[in-house]
Amino acid sequence: MELFSFSNGAAKGRDENARNEQAEAPKSTGGWKWASFLLVNQGLATLAFFGASVNLVLFLTRVLGHDNATAANSVSKWTGTVYLCSLIGAFLSDSYWGRYLTCTVFQLIFMLGLTLLSVTSSVYLIKPEGCGDEDMMCMAPSSAGVALFYLSIYLIALGYGGYQPTIATFGADQFDEKNPKEIKSKEAFFSYFYFALNAGSLLSNSILVYYEDSGQWTLGFFVSTGSAVIALVFFWIGTRGYRHVKPCGNPLPRIAQVFVAATRKMKVLPTKEGDLYELEGSESAIKGSRKIRHSCEFAFLDKAATITEDDLRHLRNPWRLCTVTQVEEAKCVLKMLPVWLCTIMYSVVFTQTASLFVEQGDVMRSKFGKFHVPAASMSAFDICSVLICTGLYRRILVPLAGRLSSNPRGLTELQRMGVGLIIGMFAMVAAGATETLRLKYIEPGRKSSSLSIFWQTPQYILVGVSEVFMYVGQLEFFNGQAPDGIKSFGSSLCMASISLGNFVSSLLVVMVTAITTRGTEPGWIPQDLNKGHIDRFYFLLAALTAFDFAIYLFFAKWYKCINLEADNKGAVKIGPEEQVVDQV
Repeated sequence: MELFSFSNGAAKGRDENARNEQAEAPKSTGGWKWASFLLVNQGLATLAFFGASVNLVLFLTRVLGHDNATAANSVSKWTGTVYLCSLIGAFLSDSYWGRYLTCTVFQLIFMLGLTLLSVTSSVYLIKPEGCGDEDMMCMAPSSAGVALFYLSIYLIALGYGGYQPTIATFGADQFDEKNPKEIKSKEAFFSYFYFALNAGSLLSNSILVYYEDSGQWTLGFFVSTGSAVIALVFFWIGTRGYRHVKPCGNPLPRIAQVFVAATRKMKVLPTKEGDLYELEGSESAIKGSRKIRHSCEFAFLDKAATITEDDLRHLRNPWRLCTVTQVEEAKCVLKMLPVWLCTIMYSVVFTQTASLFVEQGDVMRSKFGKFHVPAASMSAFDICSVLICTGLYRRILVPLAGRLSSNPRGLTELQRMGVGLIIGMFAMVAAGATETLRLKYIEPGRKSSSLSIFWQTPQYILVGVSEVFMYVGQLEFFNGQAPDGIKSFGSSLCMASISLGNFVSSLLVVMVTAITTRGTEPGWIPQDLNKGHIDRFYFLLAALTAFDFAIYLFFAKWYKCINLEADNKGAVKIGPEEQVVDQV
C-alpha cells in the first residue's frame, strides 16, 4: 500500500519544504539587478497607459460628443474591463504560459492597441486638425472611426490588464523566499513597484495631458505608443538574468475537485487533523507548490481529505480524495474573498479621480496666471502624494510603527488596508465640500465657476495617500496569502478589485441619475454640472465607505493567515498574525 499511503499523512513529511525544480535557479539570476529592469518596464508601460487613458473622459465628450454621465460611465466600464482582464493574464500565467511569456504576449497586444488608437484618431476622429480642445469641438465621427476607436481601447484594456498582475508577481519571483535578506527585498519590491507605476503616470498626467487637452491628441497617443515599445525593449534586455517559476497547472479543476469530493462525503464526519490525507515526504500533490498546513476554517471541506472505504477502492482519484494541501488551497481562496470584496468600495472611491474629479475640475477656474491647467493634470497631486508617502512610509512610518507595535514590519497589510479605507472616506468628504463651495461661486452665463481648480488639491492628495496604504497593502497581502500555485491570481485580485469598483461606480451613477432626475429636476449628475449636485454623490460615497469599513473590520479580525511548511522548521506563517487587526 506504499503507493497510496494514508496513515498519519498530515503529520509526516513536514520538516522539509521545496518549490522543487520549478523555483530552482542559478544564484546568478534574480535579485535587484534584474528586478530593476521590470521596474523600469512598469514605469514606461504605465506612462503609455495613462497617456491614453487619463484624458479619456474628455476625449469622449469633446471628440466623440458624449454627455458627462455617458462619458463617465463609459470610462468606468472601460477601466473595469482593463483590470478584469488581469484575471485572464493571471490564469494563463499560473496555469500554462508562465510569467515571462504572459508578460510578452500581453505587452504586444498593448502595443497593437496603442498603435491602432494613434492611427484611428489621426485618420478618422481629429477633424478638423487641432479640435478637441476646450474651445473647438470635433466633427461628428464616422461609424467606422468610432468602431476602430473602441476596438483599439479594448485591445489596450486586454493588453495592459493581462500584463499588470503578472509583471508584479514576476518581479516578486526575483527574490528567494529561502533567503531572509531577499524576503525583506521582496516586501520592499511591491512599494517600489507602485512607486514606478506612479512615476510613469506622473509624466503622462503632467506632460502628455497638457498636449492632449490643447487638442494634440494624436501626438499624445503616438508618444504613449513609443513608451510602450521602449518598455518592452527594457523587459527583453533582462531576459537572460530573470529567475523563472514554471506554471503549476490549471487551478480550477484542483479547486473543483475539493468541492466535489467534499460534497460526495456530506454524510461523513471529518476525521482528526493527523488522519487527513497528505502525501508523505516533502513533495506536494500540486507540483511546484509548498505544502500547506491544516487550518480550522471551512471545516466541511476537510471531508475531501477524509479517507473512507470507498477511497481505498478508487486508487488516487482526486475527485474522491484530495490532499490537505489541495483542500487548503481552496480554503485560502475562500478566506481571501470576503477581505477582497470589502476593497471594492475603496475602488469606487479611487475611480472618481479619472471621471467625476476631471469633470468637476473642467468647470472650475483653470487659469494660473497666463497658464491653463488641464483638469486631468490635477491628478499629478494624487501621484506626487503617492511618491512622497511611499518614501515616508518605508523610512519613517515603518520604524515608528514597529517600535509602537513590536512588529518590525510596522503596520500589517490588513491594518494598512483599513487605514486606506478611512483616508479614502475623508477624500470623498473633501471632494463634496469642494463641490459645495464651487456651486456658491457660479457666475450666470458662464460654464466655469470662479473657484480655482486648486481647491481640488486636498481630495487628490488624500486619494494618493490612501492608495499607498490600500493598494500596496493589497499587493503584499494577496500575493503573500495566495498559495504557490496561484500567485498571479493573488496579485490579480488587487486589479480585479479596481475593475469591479469601476463597474459598481458606473451602476451607482446610473441609479443615482435615475432616482434624482424626475420631472424638471436635472438630477445630481446632469450635463451641466452647475445645475447638479455631485457634492451629494460624493457624500453618499463617503457614507458607503464608512459602512464598508465596519464590515471590513469584522472580516479582517476573522482572517487567519496561510500556514506553509518551511525547510526543516516545521511551518511558517506568511501574513498578518491573528490579532493584528485589533489596532486598526
